Amino acid sequence: MYRILGADGRQYGPVTADQIRRWIAEGRANAQTQTLAEGALEWKPLGALPEFAGHFGGPVPPPISAVTSSHFRQTNAFALWGMIFGVVSLFCCCLWIILSPLGLIFSLIGLSQINERPDLHEGRGLAIAGIVLSSLGLIIHLFLFAIALATGNFHAHYYHHYFPR
Repeated sequence: MYRILGADGRQYGPVTADQIRRWIAEGRANAQTQTLAEGALEWKPLGALPEFAGHFGGPVPPPISAVTSSHFRQTNAFALWGMIFGVVSLFCCCLWIILSPLGLIFSLIGLSQINERPDLHEGRGLAIAGIVLSSLGLIIHLFLFAIALATGNFHAHYYHHYFPR
């Protein structure tokens, strides 16, 4: 007599070997179906049991393990903060000099960590967005700053207050 775990995660049985052979023929059980033989202490794939191994073609693949919470990837914090700094650097004229480089640095660190450990980190899109936005903020503000320097037209009221003619 045997018990099997169905694809729905429920236990079925006890059933006879003939019933399991019918389920194999019907496609309701396969080589990876977890089976507990009467008197056995651990579940095994159906294809690993000698009495059923001949019903499957080829070697038995390794059993599929359940996903646990330790297998979930987390969004990389550097990538997230890099994108946030990139967005804010586009709209904060006074902080672009700090936020754009920080966004670039954080995004590059985040992308590096994601590439090194893709099993632990996700957020490649955030890191790339942070690189693009931070670079764009840096380019735009440097361009505007260069125009202001060339024309002498940057915050004229402060300039005339501190440097009277």
